[in-house]
Amino acid sequence: MRKGIITLGIIAVIALAMTTLGPLAFQFFSDRGLQTASISSGGEPASTDMNGTWEIAKGAGTNRTQAGYTFDEVLPGQRKSTSGRADNEKNTNITGGLTVENNVVKEGSVDVLVDGITSDVEKRDINVRNHILNTKEYPHAKFTLTKPVDISSLPSDGKPGEISVTGDLTLRGKTNSVTTTLKVLRTGKHVIIEGKVPFARKDYGINSPQFVASKIAENGTVDLLLVMEKKQ
Repeated sequence: MRKGIITLGIIAVIALAMTTLGPLAFQFFSDRGLQTASISSGGEPASTDMNGTWEIAKGAGTNRTQAGYTFDEVLPGQRKSTSGRADNEKNTNITGGLTVENNVVKEGSVDVLVDGITSDVEKRDINVRNHILNTKEYPHAKFTLTKPVDISSLPSDGKPGEISVTGDLTLRGKTNSVTTTLKVLRTGKHVIIEGKVPFARKDYGINSPQFVASKIAENGTVDLLLVMEKKQ
């Protein structure tokens, strides 16, 4: 289910690095960006079972569909995180869904339009799109479930549970198998999924230029908050 999950992590990691040198580099890295949100817990109990076909929606209440990246950057005397994200508020940047039979997820995927990912620094975003992720050549980031997932133990009382998923993560045209834990909330007619998919830049051919005063960590995460609704 985290499939398209977003190309994300990669995206900012290198974008920031390439953007400039010296004082400007410090300015870009000092911005923390836009973090993908976490589940707003404490929902009403589920009003529908899990079996059927589910699609990613814009959102439900305070939970809004988002996908993005987080990476650590190391500056003189400090280490901090920077993030970027996409959402479906104005444009449909994140698509996908699930197929569930007998409380087992048989199929699942997420597709993220990389051009839709933004941080709080426009110049950084432009460099990521044009020089790091090459979004014209690789416009999508994807996650596709490769193993069935038993979800029979997920709570239906409006409290979140956890599941482990394995699938193929595709970033910048390269695909690798990943396994991660997702938090899942069944509430009302919706299913809300939160997770962070770890990735190593080298596995996706992402090279991080070295700055005089800073460098980017080897590992990052693709971050998700997916609101799903059952297809009628």
